[in-house]
Amino acid sequence: TLQNVTIPPSENCTSSDLCWTEGNQTWIMKNETETILIKKCKHLFVEADLPDLAIGLILLALSLLVLCSCLVMIVKLLNSVLKGQVASIIKKTINTDFPFPFTWLAGYLAMLAGAGMTFVVQSSSVFTSAITPLVGIGVISIERSYPLTLGANIGTTTTAILAALASPGSTLKYSLQIALCHFFFNISGIILFYPIPITRLPIRMSKTLGNTTAQYRWFAIFYLLVCFFLLPLFVFGLSLAGWPVLLGVCLPLFALFIAVVVINILQKRRPHSLPEKLQNWDFLPVWLHSLEPWDNIIMASLSFCGKHCCGFCKCCKVNAEQEGAKDTKTMEVYENTMAMGDEERGGRRPPAGAGVEKAGTNNTAL
Repeated sequence: TLQNVTIPPSENCTSSDLCWTEGNQTWIMKNETETILIKKCKHLFVEADLPDLAIGLILLALSLLVLCSCLVMIVKLLNSVLKGQVASIIKKTINTDFPFPFTWLAGYLAMLAGAGMTFVVQSSSVFTSAITPLVGIGVISIERSYPLTLGANIGTTTTAILAALASPGSTLKYSLQIALCHFFFNISGIILFYPIPITRLPIRMSKTLGNTTAQYRWFAIFYLLVCFFLLPLFVFGLSLAGWPVLLGVCLPLFALFIAVVVINILQKRRPHSLPEKLQNWDFLPVWLHSLEPWDNIIMASLSFCGKHCCGFCKCCKVNAEQEGAKDTKTMEVYENTMAMGDEERGGRRPPAGAGVEKAGTNNTAL
């Protein structure tokens, strides 16, 4: 914006650094202070005196809490709604395969349905988040959810392709190239891990992880921390150290992982082809081939925290008293008064089986 500024004449300049003459023009420097009104952002912590890192961590924790709460409520709602005849009809409709020889076609149709639904909602996360609780309550089988998820990965690429087609002509070539890279990357994954049944490794891996989590509930949190936080940070740190360090550490670990997988497969299918010592993992310490010691440590730690950290809570005390009352209950012996009366009158004592049966029907404590 233009504004009128009053400046002193050149005769009043006290320093040559602030005033100088170039030909017929005299230049005079002047400091001006202006107040610029900055509009504040609109968010929950706009008035809080907290750094951005603290605000981000708080919002992350709140978002995870809301996400987990919504998933729990969705599962409970689906459990209450999808019962009886409705659940059986949905299971038969979704999980049914075509008759031979077109059995293979059902998976590809499910893949097409997943791509279509994802294209409609424009988000693969929404579609897969809706499938997850349905698989958890048994409405959709994991074999059927696998092609649905693969189709969702194809459907989500349409968003990038549409955005690339809407870009200006100068950048259309490059934006379309990266969108097609995303598309063919997902197509390559489907070709590798779906057409041949033996290559559908994600199904077997998910079942293994699910069975492990069902036995050890803490394993789910451990899996998330390792695979999504610790392992990427570990690889990123090695990459910062240089390619020689990265290859020198990762290649031996990868070779060890492949060897363990191959030995596990041979132990299950052809154990006699292995040396006697490698037919099982008993030669290793227990904590290297079993989660039971780790489970004992974690459960003991949680029990200790529950007793000492939650002991001041009234509800915790009530629960502890109830559990203690259950533990102190013992079997009480009741006498059959009818049999005792017969014996006192000199009658014949009934057989042991009849006495037990009457004792079960007339439990009168003395």
